[in-house]
Amino acid sequence: MTAIEEPVRLTRFSHGAGCACKLSPADLRTVLGLVNGLGDAPTDPDLLVGLDTSDDAAVYRLRDDLAVVVTTDFFTPIVDDPYDWGRIAATNALSDVYAMGGTPLLALNLVAWPREGLPFSLLARVLDGGADVLRRAGALVAGGHSIDDAEPKYGLAVVGTVHPDAVLTNAGARAGDVLVLTKPIGLGVISTALKRDAATDALVARAIEVMTALNAGARDAAVEVGPAVHGATDVTGFGLLGHLRELCAGSGLHAVIDAAAVPVIDGVRDLLAAGMIAGGTQRNHAFVSDSVDFGALPETEQLLLADAQTSGGLLLAVAPESADALVAACRAHGTLAARVVGHLTDTAPPGTISII
Repeated sequence: MTAIEEPVRLTRFSHGAGCACKLSPADLRTVLGLVNGLGDAPTDPDLLVGLDTSDDAAVYRLRDDLAVVVTTDFFTPIVDDPYDWGRIAATNALSDVYAMGGTPLLALNLVAWPREGLPFSLLARVLDGGADVLRRAGALVAGGHSIDDAEPKYGLAVVGTVHPDAVLTNAGARAGDVLVLTKPIGLGVISTALKRDAATDALVARAIEVMTALNAGARDAAVEVGPAVHGATDVTGFGLLGHLRELCAGSGLHAVIDAAAVPVIDGVRDLLAAGMIAGGTQRNHAFVSDSVDFGALPETEQLLLADAQTSGGLLLAVAPESADALVAACRAHGTLAARVVGHLTDTAPPGTISII
């Protein structure tokens, strides 16, 4: 009798899961502080967004009516199906362009693959998934680079375009702005449960649906509302609180978050109660704790707000009188959530957050 080969579990080849394998904000701060001359880099008036505000992508002005958005993102397997992993990684990489208000133009594949450990047929499916997402986004795959590595990794370097006057940044928010989130959170919890064989097929399918939903609709909604949308970031590996903290620091503001208003994928809280907490989430929580007043929020709910997302939604800062219009536009453009989750003030130290 011929033995039946078991399907390859890609997540077994990953020490982390998706964006949860990122270096923590604290680690990055340490590394960047050791880079010689980083703070002395020459300034260029055409570099509209660079290193200084920890934004989602770099933006460089080519002419008065055109700027390029440049970003890169890659990570280890977050699901077992190679095609879905490719789709998720590509969607996640494109998100940085959308977060800047831009339109993806072209991308280069970034591949690390154990040539002796995994068949190339699986890598082909990863690349198929990424290419299909790029086609759906109206962008091109124009090449790439690969290396032999013990741990598989995949992602993209992406170039997009945006009008220099329409760039959305994490430093543009204003006091009084309302915060709108466009995808539910809990993806890190689900990916951790998947690695531990504790996630149902239905919950994994829901997570894949969320992670492969392009943030193009949220970008379109922000463009439609126009100048009333003052700032944006996407919510990925540093969690909702980590990316919000960067927005607050960049904009010199304080955030107030209504924990009960934050959309959460159904079933995530049960997994959280069972201990499905990513290492990246724990690092996120430790990093933001000095900046966040959690009030009476239980620790499990604190960890949920710090949950390391992969290909999460956009967090948009909008003038309060235009908040309803933005929520309506998000819904019209098919975002998975369109929820007011808090607001920004200048009545507390900048870069801090209060949970109510």
